[in-house]
Amino acid sequence: MSTGRTRAVRLTRWGGPPVLTEVPRPVPTGEEVLVQVEAAGLCRSDLHVIDARPGDLPYRTPFTLGHEVAGRVVERGPQAVGPSVGERVVVYGPWGCGHCAHCASGAENYCDRRPTLDTNQAGTGAGLGRDGGMADVLLAPSGRLLVPVGDLAAVRAAPLTDAGLTAYHAVATVRPSFTCGADVVVLGIGGLGHLAVQILRATTTAQVLAVDVREEALALADQCGAHFGTLLRPDTAEVLRSRTGGTGAAAVLDFVGSHSSLELAIAVLRAGGELAVVGSGGGELTVRKPGALPPGARISLPFWGTLPELGRVVALAREGALRVEVERFALSGATEAIERLRSGSVRGRAVLVVD
Repeated sequence: MSTGRTRAVRLTRWGGPPVLTEVPRPVPTGEEVLVQVEAAGLCRSDLHVIDARPGDLPYRTPFTLGHEVAGRVVERGPQAVGPSVGERVVVYGPWGCGHCAHCASGAENYCDRRPTLDTNQAGTGAGLGRDGGMADVLLAPSGRLLVPVGDLAAVRAAPLTDAGLTAYHAVATVRPSFTCGADVVVLGIGGLGHLAVQILRATTTAQVLAVDVREEALALADQCGAHFGTLLRPDTAEVLRSRTGGTGAAAVLDFVGSHSSLELAIAVLRAGGELAVVGSGGGELTVRKPGALPPGARISLPFWGTLPELGRVVALAREGALRVEVERFALSGATEAIERLRSGSVRGRAVLVVD
């Protein structure tokens, strides 16, 4: 049994910057499993947490950030299940109650007992009110939340737990409406969007149309297999509709969620189409009948993904069908990584490497 202290990037108070500090090394009890962290991803969800004001989120400070985690099992509680000591794993980030109907099916992202501002519970998962993986070690509440990754590189594996999983879940949400060769628009080719393009290519026959405001993002979309890419311009809706033969897209995956992206999504969606809003860019939709939305349109707000889906995402990555574009930073460089992410200058996904 290891004791002592360990490094962690902690949010110590709302409105304050995260700090790299030392904390007691946790010892697993009951079903808990201790994971030696090899890599931890960083995304805009972390920025939302860092920038939150008191009362914005149902969490209590202090806690360790980091919800995209890959590492190795080093200790297990006496009632632990799942991977053995020495196995390399990724950590499923949304931690539900483990007992409700959603959790029993593996959909802990939709746990019926998710904390709210009124329930005063500890948090919703790794790095979200509970200690996460921007640290030397992470204490998982149960081995059920760990997915083996074999020899998959940690720096590529960690982002699969959110960027890969959320993109996969969004695609799975709209996929049942596809016909053979359906046109699908992906808005925002960033950390999630570039993976959504690959997932669409690997799991569907869809024609993938990519949109971004950056030329380099469109180049990344092309590398990931998009059939067509275009910058966001005043005539983008007409260009995309022309690519679909005038009917519009069967589905739009909006990884931005801004006013302009939602406006474009509505403009290119066909009648009976599916709009999945994944990004949290502050945009709003007015749902009115009649209104701007096409007849029969269905709107979803996919959140993260399920535990079985994470297993499928890992399988795609191990088969070589899914590769995360990453920029590496040391754990001690977390502040730089956060500022680079905030400035929008990270290509793909920022990952902290722990050594």
